[in-house]
Amino acid sequence: MSQPARSFVRQDGERSPARPILARLARHVLLGAGFALGAFASYMATAQVPATPASREVVRGLDRSLLAGNRRDATVNIVEKMKSAVVNIHSERTIASSADDPFRGTQLQPQRVKGMGTGIVLDPRGYVVTNFHVIDDIQTIRVTLADGRTVAARVLATDKKADLALVKIEPTGALPVVNLGTATDLLDAETVIAIGNAFGYEHSASVGHVAYKSRDVSLNKEISYQGLIQTTAPINPGNSGGPLFNKKGELVGVNVAIRAGAQNIAFAIPVDTMIERAAEMLSVRRRVGTWHGLVVKNRVERPDEESGVKRWVTVDGAEANSPALAAGLKSGDVIEQVGDVPVATSIDVERGFLDKSAGSAVPLRVRRGGEIVTASLTLGAGETRAAETPAATVLRRTGLKLTPVGKDSVSRVDPQLRGGLLVSDVAFAGPAAKAGLQKGDLIIGFHLWEALNLDNVLFVLNHKDLATFNPVKTYFLRDGKVREAMLAIGD
Repeated sequence: MSQPARSFVRQDGERSPARPILARLARHVLLGAGFALGAFASYMATAQVPATPASREVVRGLDRSLLAGNRRDATVNIVEKMKSAVVNIHSERTIASSADDPFRGTQLQPQRVKGMGTGIVLDPRGYVVTNFHVIDDIQTIRVTLADGRTVAARVLATDKKADLALVKIEPTGALPVVNLGTATDLLDAETVIAIGNAFGYEHSASVGHVAYKSRDVSLNKEISYQGLIQTTAPINPGNSGGPLFNKKGELVGVNVAIRAGAQNIAFAIPVDTMIERAAEMLSVRRRVGTWHGLVVKNRVERPDEESGVKRWVTVDGAEANSPALAAGLKSGDVIEQVGDVPVATSIDVERGFLDKSAGSAVPLRVRRGGEIVTASLTLGAGETRAAETPAATVLRRTGLKLTPVGKDSVSRVDPQLRGGLLVSDVAFAGPAAKAGLQKGDLIIGFHLWEALNLDNVLFVLNHKDLATFNPVKTYFLRDGKVREAMLAIGD
């Protein structure tokens, strides 16, 4: 007898391999981080079991000295301490009611599609790691901190293959960060703790055990993972991107998927994989076009089973003609500090170079043999384009200067419209000019999506399927009427 096909679900609720045909047709607007059309509905059944005389007698009969100190155990302390380094991610996209003509006519009713996920703070300045599928294809992100504050966020870098992404928030003060452990020495049945935005219930904690230390999992033909931690910790939609801790309070994994229809079969990306990929996403060369040329290697050990993990970073080499080579760094050097950041992982190396521009001299302290050596590394200019403001990116790729306007500017044409983008200028001979757009036009949508702000425009410009709908059908108001243009987005 043939065996039934396995089915896995990422914590965003995506099921594999079989999905309804309507879900397939809507994949590009419905996939990712627990998105659901309309209002978020939840059901929680609670039951109160009345105490029987026998149960009351059992409580009275307990030796209370046996209970002393048992409530506040290591698990309670870890959750209290680590939840401040965990954020809850709320995302949104807007889709039109009609795929054929979403911005024409009086029946236009754009729908908001909401999603949820979790993130882990890697740097006090607001750099957060989460799953790629949490932020894939979304337009706006907001992050809720442990103290209840909600702040805006933006996607900084992505690694689709590893299902990881880097999100940046702008906190009002320094944020706590997680303590990075290792998954290399996990024990079978070791206790682990998950914290996350389970079904939208912010900072929910759950406890389980390591069921298997390195499991290969296939979600479908396109998505598979290697070497995941299998855990019995209860994981739900919204936990995606959140932490899995051991009882030392060390991060050992990033929660990523569950087995559909199973009981407490969940999976996490090992923290060691996350460290390597997050460091690459933080790389100054990749982000702002600066270059250090350091090639480093993460090292890890645990002196004994009950000790805390020890992590350090060594220089594995320096690229030819690089700033690292000019600074005199040598293979085998142990990097102890970059700038004002003490170094334990390659993430810390990149953190030390954050916010530094080409030409900046960054002090380093390394241990070479038994001696401490100081060096100064002057960042060079990389080959990538320097970071642009959103407005500059939109102007370069569309030829448009845009200013957001409110609902009052568009409601006379259609009361369902929530706002738009006023064209304040059009670049000569640019894509917008060639499409016939003019200064004074009011753009209300691109392709399937409304346009309320520059983030909405960037969502379209960076869409993974842009090539399939470029030139982009652009909806705009001119002389009180809805008009269309085909805008060829440039590189």
